Amino acid sequence: MLSDALIRLRRMNELSSAFRLLLAASFLIPLAGFMVMPFMSFFLHDRMKMDLQVVGFVIAVASFVQMSGGVIGGYVADRFGLKRTMVLALVIRTVSFLLFVVSMAVPALSIPALLLSAAGVALYLPANKAYVVGDCDPDRRPLFLSLNNAALNSGMALGPLISGLFIMRAPMAVFAVASGIFAVVTLLHVRALPTEAVTARPPGARQERGGSVKLLLIPPVITAVFGFYAYMFFQNYLSLYVVAHYSSTVFGLLLLINGLLVVAVQPVLAKRIDSLGFPLAVALSFALFGGGLLLIGGADLVAVIAGVMLISLGEVLLFLKSELEALRYSPDKPGVAFGNQRLATGIGTFASAWAGGWFYQRATESSGGDSRFWVYCAVQTLVGGLIALAVSLLFRREQAPAAEQAAASDRAVEDATGAERGSGRG
Repeated sequence: MLSDALIRLRRMNELSSAFRLLLAASFLIPLAGFMVMPFMSFFLHDRMKMDLQVVGFVIAVASFVQMSGGVIGGYVADRFGLKRTMVLALVIRTVSFLLFVVSMAVPALSIPALLLSAAGVALYLPANKAYVVGDCDPDRRPLFLSLNNAALNSGMALGPLISGLFIMRAPMAVFAVASGIFAVVTLLHVRALPTEAVTARPPGARQERGGSVKLLLIPPVITAVFGFYAYMFFQNYLSLYVVAHYSSTVFGLLLLINGLLVVAVQPVLAKRIDSLGFPLAVALSFALFGGGLLLIGGADLVAVIAGVMLISLGEVLLFLKSELEALRYSPDKPGVAFGNQRLATGIGTFASAWAGGWFYQRATESSGGDSRFWVYCAVQTLVGGLIALAVSLLFRREQAPAAEQAAASDRAVEDATGAERGSGRG
């Protein structure tokens, strides 16, 4: 399995120029974005003198727009074209980062800049992923999506590390460099990215009345809501726990472990993840999340490291599988499929941030201390995982995804044709 994956990764010269461009963009865009975004709370509070509660509200709204707005971005991408949508999104983000530069002189502009940047992300990501899966054969989609995810995670990890060395001393220079990266990537999309081919709907795929609404209620969307609800406990509150018990350096190393595991492991396991049944993938991933959250609340650093590794493996498994499963329900509308996954991300993230603060406060007031918080999280993960598993099993029994129905229909036609030919030869 490992050798086959490595062989596929070495054959980069066989990849299309469009996919190479998108792979580079998937690294450069989060690199530029995360050179600035992780420090926004500081700038809003320090430069604009905003109250921290107001800062939290502004960032929460921007985060919700960025993630949940993907459902609109997916519709726009499928309706008006993938390349057009990506170019529009990049123009918006370039303008937003130029506003960040100007906000050094006019601080109030940082709020519209932040919201514009969030809207640009909401438009870009569904179109980007839809183009990626449209640029390859169906059997290579798991590898291509995992490579795209690896590029995104690499840019997100490196952005803060690079800008952290300079942003406090020369913030305008950092904002200007990030703006330049967005401008260059926008130009590359305009000049070098081919307009996507218009593909016909797969044979047997049905266009149901109310289909767009129904695509919000399918197992991979519901699973993504519960999955991100559990996963974001780790992302949002690990820093509070680790810095209090160990140090900020240890926290940085734990995030590095998380990022490296996702980048290194997901492309290698992509085909195996695709071949897993969805209910089994749901059960395994939530078990990994729950076990990892319990270990983080353990008594020593080794347990925390082991917990982070388990959660990272759950992340590798669940979020790629959810995207692939969503595509099977909407083979003719990939933008909508990815947009709905982004909506699920936004809902789960928002709920986790809100509930996590309440649970963390209650945990620190109890006799068990903040370690009890991770027990609360693990119990909620278990409940969410059972609900997601039940939904995936029940829905699977009632109705197979459209892609599977189409494949079954095609196989039936082929079998019937073959039988007729056989009887004719007889």
